[in-house]
Amino acid sequence: MDVTIIVPTFNEAPNVRTLVGRITAALDGRVAEIVFVDDSTDDTPAVIRAVAAESALPVRLIHRAEPVGGLSGAVLEGIAASTGNWIVVMDGDLQHPPEMIPVLLASGVEQNADVVVASRHLDGGSSRGLDNQFRHLVSSGSTVLTRAMFPIKLRNVTDPMTGFFALRRDSVDLSDLRPRGFKILLEILARTNLVVVEEPFVFGKREAGSSKADLRQGLRFITQLGALRFGRLSGFAVVGAIGAIANVAIMGALQAFGVWYLAAAITAAIITIIGNFVLLERFVFHDLRDGGRSVWIRFAQSLAFNGTETAVRTTALYFIVEALPVPSLIVQALLIAVGFVVRFVYHSRIVYRPARTTAPAPSVALSVAPESEIASASASSSASASGSAEDDAASPTEA
Repeated sequence: MDVTIIVPTFNEAPNVRTLVGRITAALDGRVAEIVFVDDSTDDTPAVIRAVAAESALPVRLIHRAEPVGGLSGAVLEGIAASTGNWIVVMDGDLQHPPEMIPVLLASGVEQNADVVVASRHLDGGSSRGLDNQFRHLVSSGSTVLTRAMFPIKLRNVTDPMTGFFALRRDSVDLSDLRPRGFKILLEILARTNLVVVEEPFVFGKREAGSSKADLRQGLRFITQLGALRFGRLSGFAVVGAIGAIANVAIMGALQAFGVWYLAAAITAAIITIIGNFVLLERFVFHDLRDGGRSVWIRFAQSLAFNGTETAVRTTALYFIVEALPVPSLIVQALLIAVGFVVRFVYHSRIVYRPARTTAPAPSVALSVAPESEIASASASSSASASGSAEDDAASPTEA
């Protein structure tokens, strides 16, 4: 197979027929396939199946009942299920012109590149398809921030935020990637060493549907950026900061109602220990939860450590406050900060310690999802799809 076109979709039914038709025309004469990785809650899967039955190109559908890793996870599932030497990733909203696909492929071959980025920021490119001036501002600001945080990795990339690119299939090992946001290209470029070239393209107007960009996606992008730049420690720091602020706030509120400062400190600690565990499970160590230990064992380990740390911290709080004329809230905040690194090391090495393996992990670290469905243009075209589970639907969007 020459090329696999991967299209992550979320409620994109009105665009499917037109998109498949334009891709088919653009790839006339090539051995190609289209793989839709769909997280929709509407009739998009049914439309894809209907179009697949009529398409001149093989069209496959991976419908994810539980979408892992949002858009990034959808793309990785598509890559894992692909058969092409080249992979082209594009959105399903027709803002990425299919007519650019041959340009990206030719550029990759001619320049012996691993990745060809369709850039809105080269001469000849444009972001005019963005909905409004605010989205233009957000897009520009995100690009500037991202390139500033990865000055070496992205030195030759003007548009690391694009969702339209071609990838040489054998140039990336999927097990190196940690899908967690909707900027899969950034994930690939930040975690691997690849030869990257760019081609300008005009980001088109949306034909149907609405943008999936919202505050939640923005927060996920910031989390993804921090994790790529600083590793898991950044997410742990965010959760720790939230817990510290909540701890001090709860303690202060209880004291305002006349609760003795030690009792207030213990109560605040219990509440924030439970809250922090939930946040760590959900956002920081979510990919290490299947290490052979149940959630209750992890909770018990976390509770035991944090309980011990709280006892030590509260004892220190008592002696410091009783011995020195220092406000208890300030002492509490400083003691929490002191224990941060120790808490991170303990949770990383003990609570969420990866299980030992007796054999190397497969290059595609994705389990088979029984809910996955494969639709093909012919009865002889069939394939199995990889899948796992998280919370976000694949939401095609450019920032």
